[in-house]
Parts: sequence; C-alpha cells; structure tokens
Amino acid sequence: MFCDLAGIALGASSRARQQTGEVTGIPVENIAITATHSHTGPMYFGALRKHFHQRAIEQLGDDPREKIGYSASLVERLVSAIKQADESLSPIRLEAGYASEDRLSFNRRFHMKDGSVRFNPGQLNSNIDRAAGPIDPQVDVVMLNSAVHKMPLAAIVSFALHLDTVGGTEYSADYPKFVQDHLRKSMGTDFVSMFGAGTCGDINHIDVTIHGRRSAEEIGTMLAGSIDKHLPNLAPVDEPSLAVRSTTVNAPLQVYSNEEIVAARRNMKFVDSRKLAFLERVKVYTIMALQLHNSKTMPIEVQVFRLSRDVAIVTLPGEVFVELGMAIKAASPFKTTLVIELANDAPGYLPTRKAFVEGSYETVNSRITTGGGEMMVAAATHLLKGFDK
Repeated sequence: MFCDLAGIALGASSRARQQTGEVTGIPVENIAITATHSHTGPMYFGALRKHFHQRAIEQLGDDPREKIGYSASLVERLVSAIKQADESLSPIRLEAGYASEDRLSFNRRFHMKDGSVRFNPGQLNSNIDRAAGPIDPQVDVVMLNSAVHKMPLAAIVSFALHLDTVGGTEYSADYPKFVQDHLRKSMGTDFVSMFGAGTCGDINHIDVTIHGRRSAEEIGTMLAGSIDKHLPNLAPVDEPSLAVRSTTVNAPLQVYSNEEIVAARRNMKFVDSRKLAFLERVKVYTIMALQLHNSKTMPIEVQVFRLSRDVAIVTLPGEVFVELGMAIKAASPFKTTLVIELANDAPGYLPTRKAFVEGSYETVNSRITTGGGEMMVAAATHLLKGFDK
C-alpha cells in the first residue's frame, strides 16, 4: 500500500495491518504500508503534532486544524482499500528492471573547506569542497500488465529523491503525481503509478552549482520520461514465485542526560521560532520525540517480498541514507531489487556510521544511534539470501 503522506505512524500501520489481516486473511507480516514522504501532507502524529495540537487547545480551546481523528480515519481507509484490492484480483503479467536518471537528485551533505560537513549549505556557496556521499541513479520499476487484455495496468516505481519539491501549506502529492500524469499519456488514463520512496535520507533536488531549482512538474515529467525510455529493456517475469520474509532489528536509541531532557521540554515552545539556532531546535525536537519511546531500543521491521527468482522488494522504515539502500542492492542475489523506505513506521533518520562521525542535521535528528542503519542492511541482506530459489 502506497500513501501520499510524509510518514506512516507505527500505531496507524499496526492497526491497519491487523484489521486488514482479520477481514482478508492476509498475514500481517505480508502487508507493507509505505509513505511517499510528501512534505505537503497532514501532520497527524509525533512530537511536533503533539506540541502544536496542545498549543492550539491552550490558546483557542480546540484545534481548528484537526477537526477529525485523522489517524483513525486513515486506518479505516487503508483497510478498505486493501480489502477492495483483495476482492478485485485478476491475472497479470510482470516485467521488472531499472531505468536510469542522474539529472534530478543530489546528495545534500557536503564537505566544507573548513573541514566540517553541512547539509544544504546553499547554492553557489564558495565554501563547498565536495559532496559527502553518492546518489542512486537507478529508477526501480515493476510493471503490472493485464494478462487478459495485454495492456499496462500499473507500475511500482521507486526512486531515491526527497519529496520536498513543492513547498507551501497546501496538500500535494509532489512530483510522483506528475510521474503518473506523464505515464498515463502512453499507458492510458486509468494507469496507476504506485510510488515508493527510495532510500533518500540524504538526497534532495537542489543542485548547489547553479541558481534555481526544478519544479515538481519538471522533475516528475523527466523521471517519467526516463521510465518510458527504458520500458523496452524491462525483463518479463515468466515464473512468479511469491514469498515474504521479515524480521525486526532492535536498533539502539540516542541517549540524553536528564539536564538535556529538562532543557528540551523548556525550549520546545521555541521549536518553530528563531530564538534558538536551527540545529538546537532540531535537537530539542529529537529529544522530545524520544520521550514518546519507553525503551532503549527501537524496533526496525525489515520485509522482503519475493516476486520471482529474479525480482524482490525490500521495505524499510524511516528516512534511510542512500548508501544503505545501495548496499542492500549490491548484496542482493536478485537481478532486480527495489528498496523502499518509510514502510510501516516513521522513526526519523537512519544514517550511516560515517555520517554519525561527520555530524550535521540528519544525525542530530536521528532517534537511533550509530550502527543501527548497518544492522538493518545486514538483516535485509540475510533475508534476501535466505530464500529457496
């Protein structure tokens, strides 16, 4: 299930998966609910939502921006959608493979000339030395074609690029909306593009070597064009072999002192102001987010869906650094491996050990501590290699 949301709250996904299993008979571990990470979606969970919700009630008596219980409504709609899909099954033929697109994504972390590492240091910043990491130019594609009518029905598309290309306060599906719009021109008006965010925790659309940025429409159209171009190269899946494996990694959480926690509670009121420096506000939010956990570790659920002996889909929670997703692909025994983040939970950033040494925004904003991301890669690799092909 793919949702145009910034993230999927663990409580919402757990209830939706459980209820879906009860009404359809699908095992809970065989269900993945992912968020595209659109930055222009509702804020319905987490420490920031709790803070702004409580402030609205204190100032206004209620929260005018939260007229319904969104989480409960989301669960109801997710269960309904999956049930409807389960009842509408029809024979399909699959094709899978990779397109390539290297013009749209940029690693947003940079080594600066003063020896520091900064995220988003600004365009045409003369103090930039070099990018601190790679991009993943692969566009992962699984085409679903009607076995009866020989026509394309839908595609699973995954690409490692943050969905923060629109801005503003109106709801938007961001650039994946334009991917679907473009593909429908050649595939038909009923064609559905299901977008899964690739591992893009450190990837955005800002080219620091120039002025200006591409719009969501430009990005979506160019990405769809690259998919169109590579469709003839997709390999048919002649012998489907469906199976699911999953495991949970208990990643260690960041630890803060009592003094830091007290200071964070006091300073949370400044989280949306400039009275604190940016990274100080990020630290305050992270500490308050950690107070919602009653454990020293965080469960990181890793799922692997085998479609055939050559095709697999890996789902991971959180905003995963691109190097971790690329490591999973490199270690996978499958010819085509889709790696999709923000599945079933939104535990913040999952950086690399290298990034924790370097520091900057994503590591300050991470709930887990160093090594958790590599534990997740090891678990995904073990699951991928454990299938009886």
